[in-house]
Amino acid sequence: MVACHPSVRLPLPLVLALATLGRRFWRARAGATLVEFAIVFPAFILLAIGLIEVAMVLFVTSLMEGGLREAARFGITGFAPDGQTRIERILQIVDEHTQGLVEMDEVDITFFVYPSFNDIGEPEPFADDNGNGSFDGGESYTDVNGNGQWDADMGAAGLGGPGDIVLYTLRYQWDLLTGMLDPLMGDENGLMRLSASIVVRNEPFGSAGDGSAGGAAGSP
Repeated sequence: MVACHPSVRLPLPLVLALATLGRRFWRARAGATLVEFAIVFPAFILLAIGLIEVAMVLFVTSLMEGGLREAARFGITGFAPDGQTRIERILQIVDEHTQGLVEMDEVDITFFVYPSFNDIGEPEPFADDNGNGSFDGGESYTDVNGNGQWDADMGAAGLGGPGDIVLYTLRYQWDLLTGMLDPLMGDENGLMRLSASIVVRNEPFGSAGDGSAGGAAGSP
């Protein structure tokens, strides 16, 4: 018998029956799969959404790279179609190759001209009078891009002329499909910054053509 209270004792048959039920309860497997599924399902959904988000980011980035490559192939010719500038046609080509997934009025596309491939992303030369390794006001420098000030990047805005080295860069804020992965992939607005770039040398076309001295298009 089991003592439940100093003055109360359960009959032995009832004790045996309770013990049997207890053993059956702990050994029961019915419904275990449902419980396990309920635990795993949220993680599975998060993983599936993550795969979709990553796949879309890679797909859009690939479209941007392909569109920019085709645009650069046109840009190096120096040709400007009737009624369009070179920049307008370049933007149109990018739009055509991104299949409507990139909003062209929200892209940031820039073009910078460099004296050589080795100069891409390099600062304008300056005389480091105090030897601190950085440019300070009053130090002499070479104004490579001709904008009247020292720049950490010597590139000059524009599509360049015959034989020039041009860096094409396309940036876009991709809106994630869901808000579930914003803390991991996006910013506080659920946007992920995508970019593509390509460096080309213009063909030795006869003249700079319409738009050859144009600056960056899109938002800064």
